[in-house]
Amino acid sequence: MTAWTKRRALIAGIFVVIILAMYFLIKTPLHNYKTTLAPKNRITTDNISGYLEDGDIICRLGDRLWSVYFKDISPVDKRFSHLGIIRIIDEKITVINAEGRAIEGKDYVNEVDLDYFLNIAKAIGIYRLNDFNGEIVSSTAMEYIGYPFDWDFDIKSENKIYCTELLYIILKKIAPEIELKKIFQKELNKEIIPLEACSNSEYFVEVLYVSTE
Repeated sequence: MTAWTKRRALIAGIFVVIILAMYFLIKTPLHNYKTTLAPKNRITTDNISGYLEDGDIICRLGDRLWSVYFKDISPVDKRFSHLGIIRIIDEKITVINAEGRAIEGKDYVNEVDLDYFLNIAKAIGIYRLNDFNGEIVSSTAMEYIGYPFDWDFDIKSENKIYCTELLYIILKKIAPEIELKKIFQKELNKEIIPLEACSNSEYFVEVLYVSTE
């Protein structure tokens, strides 16, 4: 089986899971999380910039169809579908993240303006490592810009990277004592890092949660 055939099979499998996830989402009661700020239309830089520090982890729930699938991979905290690393240089705020938006030519680890990252956000969570220098987190994240997106979702290889894998790789390098949660994902037939490895972890503090809903 060629790599392209494998990718098409994976994409097809993901869409099947999305449909199933949407069904179970309707059947599953929502958790009661405290919302500290709830803008009416969309989340903007002005809503969250005052809470941010260099090296913070920013989690996002997107408005895309596949966001439902990725958020429901987390067993407990299903508020998010993507994450990135905050970088602040001379008051300019950017986000380093591994995007899988191949159709738009964004199929790799890149650095984007915070406004761009927030454009499709239905919810945002800001998390900070306990007792850790955030500048080390963001500067280490910069080392991986340009790495291709990991469509195999394989945390055993660092040649390609998906969103939570970026945080996993960074922490292995700068704080190996921190062990992020892994779960076995049967559709992919391998262990992956769910979004709640950050949002529901003793190693991080929740600084802010923002939702438009």
